[in-house]
Amino acid sequence: MADAAETAGSAGAAGAADGTGAADGTSAAEAERGTVGAGEAGEPIAPLDRRVFAVAGAVLALLMALSPRYGFHIDELYFLDCARHLQAGYVDQPALGPLLARVSLSLFGVSEAGLRLWPALAAAGTVVVGGLTAREFGGARRTHLLAAVATGTMPVLLGAAHVANTTSYELLAWSAIALVVVRIGRTGETRWWLAAGALVGIGAEFNHLAAAFGAVLLASVLLGPARWTAADRRLLAGALIAVLLVLPDLWWQARHGWAMFAMTRALNGENGGPANIPTWIVGQFGMACFAMAVVWVAGLKFLWRSGRPLWRCLVIAYAVLFVLFAVTTGAQVYYLAGLYVTLLAAGAVALDGRLRSRPDRLRALMAATAASATLLAVIVLPVLPASDIGWTYGVSANSGNSLGWPQLVGTVRQVWTKLPAGQRAHAVIFAADYGEAGAVNELGRGTGLPTAVSAHNSDWWWGPGDPDATTVVAVVPGPGHAPAYAAHLGRYFRHVRVAATLSNPDGVHNLEWGGHVYVCTGPRRQWGEMWPGLRTYA
Repeated sequence: MADAAETAGSAGAAGAADGTGAADGTSAAEAERGTVGAGEAGEPIAPLDRRVFAVAGAVLALLMALSPRYGFHIDELYFLDCARHLQAGYVDQPALGPLLARVSLSLFGVSEAGLRLWPALAAAGTVVVGGLTAREFGGARRTHLLAAVATGTMPVLLGAAHVANTTSYELLAWSAIALVVVRIGRTGETRWWLAAGALVGIGAEFNHLAAAFGAVLLASVLLGPARWTAADRRLLAGALIAVLLVLPDLWWQARHGWAMFAMTRALNGENGGPANIPTWIVGQFGMACFAMAVVWVAGLKFLWRSGRPLWRCLVIAYAVLFVLFAVTTGAQVYYLAGLYVTLLAAGAVALDGRLRSRPDRLRALMAATAASATLLAVIVLPVLPASDIGWTYGVSANSGNSLGWPQLVGTVRQVWTKLPAGQRAHAVIFAADYGEAGAVNELGRGTGLPTAVSAHNSDWWWGPGDPDATTVVAVVPGPGHAPAYAAHLGRYFRHVRVAATLSNPDGVHNLEWGGHVYVCTGPRRQWGEMWPGLRTYA
């Protein structure tokens, strides 16, 4: 049974949602403008529903139970390689993701479950943030639970948290930044800008997109009505904290020719353009469960009609970034995913009155959420037998690109050991893709294979290995990812022969399927001199 704080905390929001006005007799017009309820500054808000932690625990347990399934993802193999080359920054990411991978190596060795513990914890934290955000909107405790369930069933959250790259940390950072902004908008306590700045800085040290969110949010505050109520020296101090926290990455980028800009151009060329705008738009409806689209759309409306300039800044940031990402990186549909946690929380509060007055609507929403979450979980998580996931690859490549790595390493080892000993003494293993290099270096460690090199992203900066090598064993993914690569190798070597073909025992046509291991001899120039021309960013 709801307590007094719960009832009072949701009355205004419920009235605004169903158009009947607040429970205290406030007019429907006032409720529609959002000028009542929602935990006014100084008013109590409902205690956080403890069931939020149960939802977070369930998400964590599910992810950890599935963490050993299939094998390492291609990005995880790259992260492990980065972890053995700790730096202040990398071509395609800041330093904190590889740093956590290094901690995993120290604590657990080369372990899928050990590496995936951190993103699973980040996902559980994001669920809690979802519940807390609903609370800051002044929602009743039941809305905290609904926001937590909506967040915990987000396919993008579950899929990202199964793979130890930067996406799960990005989701947590964005949602936590927005939570602080919501709190400032509710209470007027601008000292929280210091926390927001710290979250932007830490988030940007996991993924550069957090800095983009922070910059757009800062501009929307300074250039809009919120500047009269929320812009003060603490806002500038928070911005300074964010800049100070990202200085290590900026220092690295400055010393490496601002490689992240070249990387961004390559990504935009691959994923942007008008043809990918429809993909971006449709993809936004898959960030949360399909049934939850009505919730986050209601959340957008709730924020815009709230009458709070700072809450409106979140809508402005969403709109600006929606257009920016649609044009530049449309195929990367998850770039805006962190803001959907906030929108789901806002929608849970906005729809509370309707769902409370019509329990059948709530039951229908939960049933539809369960059905769509189950379907999407099968696609984004390693639930099915590996041999049955081929049909999911076109929707989500996570599971498919986690298969076949031990077999790839075994194939490379067979080719390597067949070379005469004298030839091996002046040979290197070169991987066209960073995941292949990571697989050889992590899964092939201790098997007699040398350290593989690659010219892909940050690997290129680690050098060509033996600059005087006369034989190169080149590991190349399938033709869909690296077309005409044999001809490319022929520009650098007089003799290029296929030594093996790559596949996986489950028959999934993933990134490596149909690739080859080549033995390249007769270099046209010294291997070290060829290295600058081999660099690839994407």
